[in-house]
Amino acid sequence: MSQDHRSRRHGMDLIDGAVDCHVHACPHINARSLDVLQAARDAIHAGMRGIGLMDNFAGSSGYAALARRVLDAEGLDPEFDVFGGLIMEPPAGGVSAEAVAIALRYGYGPGTGARFISLPTHHTRNIARQEGRSPAYLETCLEIPARGALPDPLPAILDLVAAADAVLNTGHISAPEAVRLVELARARGVARILAPASHFDADAVAELARLGAYPEFSYFFLTAATQIGLTHVDSERHQAQGVTLPGMVALIRAAGPKHCVVSSDCGVGVLPPPTEGLREFLLFLAEAGMARADLRTMACDNPAALFRVGRPAAA
Repeated sequence: MSQDHRSRRHGMDLIDGAVDCHVHACPHINARSLDVLQAARDAIHAGMRGIGLMDNFAGSSGYAALARRVLDAEGLDPEFDVFGGLIMEPPAGGVSAEAVAIALRYGYGPGTGARFISLPTHHTRNIARQEGRSPAYLETCLEIPARGALPDPLPAILDLVAAADAVLNTGHISAPEAVRLVELARARGVARILAPASHFDADAVAELARLGAYPEFSYFFLTAATQIGLTHVDSERHQAQGVTLPGMVALIRAAGPKHCVVSSDCGVGVLPPPTEGLREFLLFLAEAGMARADLRTMACDNPAALFRVGRPAAA
């Protein structure tokens, strides 16, 4: 599709300057609609400011640093940012302070390491229970205790995230777990926190916002992809729990758009490419009554500030 045709498409103004912090273009055991470089080029042609790469099987900051070098060699937008991080799934090293310390430095020198460190997205007891996993499997999964100290090595990991001024992503834990984790992370000096919140309730998202975290709402959970059994961490296929557009809008309003981040969570082969998914998502939210200024706050301003979007000098 030509850049001129893209510029005429309804809603392209909403993603001009946007930062999609949740793009699945890295290698996976599910089909992908595009690769990292294609995702970046698409976003550049749409006038976006940056994309964040998510990978359940490996750290993604190396992909991001390499992509920036390739884009520079192609003479594309020198201000466009590609960033990555680490999801602490077992194939990527698990919940490990050593893996986090490496991820925060993994790239091409200072400023190119992980911008975010995420708790597991699938090896959490919250998700394992939803998937009906065995008791033995649940024992291998992370759960944030309702009382008492965090289990090791989480305190050390939070300290590493705080020292690096990276983003802590709370992963796919439950709403009560997320609120408690944010409280403890803030107490340890973590300043930047993103909390995937599409399945939380209004009280939880309001509390997360009050604590200084950004609730994240993703297009994926509004789509028919939630009706398809996908593999995420092994050969088992499981459906994600979908949400409704009115329900998501109510949650955004409960937190307040100035505290929220929206993302595509696209890249899986059955969905549109991330740039198109983000455009559709913002149009859906607009049709549901959200002001365009609020949409741009959530898609452009908030993720850019949270992830310190801008090209590091050493990239």
